Amino acid sequence: MLKRLLLVTMLALAAVRADALEYTDVYYNPAESGWGVFLVQSDTFQFLALFIYGSDGKPTWYTGQITDDGTGNYTGALNATTGTYFALPWQGVTVTPAGTISFKPIDLYHATVTYTVNGIGTVNKTVQRQTLTPYVFSGNYSGSMSGAINGCTDPTANDPAFRGRYGLVVTQTGDTSATLVFSFVDTTHNGIVCTATGPLTHLGRLYQMAGTLACTGSGQDGVARPMAVESFHPTGQGIEGRIAANFGTGGGCNASLHFAAVLNVNN
Repeated sequence: MLKRLLLVTMLALAAVRADALEYTDVYYNPAESGWGVFLVQSDTFQFLALFIYGSDGKPTWYTGQITDDGTGNYTGALNATTGTYFALPWQGVTVTPAGTISFKPIDLYHATVTYTVNGIGTVNKTVQRQTLTPYVFSGNYSGSMSGAINGCTDPTANDPAFRGRYGLVVTQTGDTSATLVFSFVDTTHNGIVCTATGPLTHLGRLYQMAGTLACTGSGQDGVARPMAVESFHPTGQGIEGRIAANFGTGGGCNASLHFAAVLNVNN
């Protein structure tokens, strides 16, 4: 019981299917600011727009249409496009094959982009999501959580199909830290309150939060233990993320959960 409640607040990358990872964002190399990649993903397909510079130093762009190769990496053709001068009536475009490009995730936030243009060498760059402006998470939400609790000292405490519903209050200090208070209301976990708190790291459309998680209520010991929130981000109606934590009396269980919540309309 105690373990499954706590699980409520944890969610880990391991709980998410590889094909569910979503990389839509702007990517760049902080040491080489001025060029980058726009990426939009649809399921296992990605459209890339690479904005770089030609041998004459003038702005140049290429596009790639790439697909998951079955290993979580994306590869495909790179194209050059020329078209109508923007100040003239539209007369169409010409698309010319230019080479190949791949996008290989290192983690949710970083990747390696490798491309060849017109047979000229191979460019291999490490890029990361580019942060634009802070997001505001503070508010009152209603949501649910699912995932798994494994590795418990007491095997009966394992719960490979955890489910829970909660009210969620988020407070935030600028772009630096946040606190998430999950108050469970489903029959199994009613009365359990779990508080996740810690500093924020902002990378593009996503945040990381490395901090502590403490749960009180039936079967909980209230001890704050290390936890990590990954892929924390706003959605069209609220927020979502994944939590990973070690919990239970003496820290005897490992939990990974995906949480999602909608902003209450009376906020």
